[in-house]
Amino acid sequence: MTNRRRFGVRAVVRLLLQCTLFVAVAPLAATLFIRFVHPPTTAMMLTRTWQRWRADESPAYPRRDVVTRDNVAPILRRAVLAAEDDRFYLHNGFDFQEIENAIASRRSGGSMRGASTISQQVVKNIFLWEGRSWIRKGLEAYITLWLEVVVPKERILDLYVNLAEWGDGVFGIEAAAQYYFKKSAAKLNADESARLASVLPSPRRWSPRGAAAATRAARIRQRMVYASPRPATTPQPD
Repeated sequence: MTNRRRFGVRAVVRLLLQCTLFVAVAPLAATLFIRFVHPPTTAMMLTRTWQRWRADESPAYPRRDVVTRDNVAPILRRAVLAAEDDRFYLHNGFDFQEIENAIASRRSGGSMRGASTISQQVVKNIFLWEGRSWIRKGLEAYITLWLEVVVPKERILDLYVNLAEWGDGVFGIEAAAQYYFKKSAAKLNADESARLASVLPSPRRWSPRGAAAATRAARIRQRMVYASPRPATTPQPD
């Protein structure tokens, strides 16, 4: 092998090692950042901005207001857990019981149910593009592992309620509360919270004030009566 060819092979190997190192370390840096700093924007918001700009909708950039945990009604957080991920405090980013239920539903002839946890949705909203490719799902799973290691559960839930899409051009619970109910997120009651949580699977198709949301909200209200399950070793908040 000539020196030139040997140098070329070494350069390729070095580049592959650098790319591998970047892929391995970048999620750690990114999740450390969002543990302490709320992201100024997200991949999902930028996607919606592009779509709204192309459709000539105004404003192109979605409505969004970030609020602290103290400025979100606790009942809203409970409604979100009841609707999206009631075993949030029991799993480490992946709800294998819900995954099994989704597979069983598919095998029995039903539609394929979503089994993404709140942690996975936070990762998807902040970092990734829309779609169902194996590459995207692999990245989602890998970054979710880091998110669960680095970021406390309560912080993950804070990120979710402030980053989730609640309607066409409406991101974050404060913007949603103001847009739909003309009040702050801190003043939401149980029915309003359940209605907002009910649209999270398809926020651009359903309205919290619609009939579909009312039906789903009734089921969510039933689950909200009970506290979200937590590990026995985790102290319950006052």
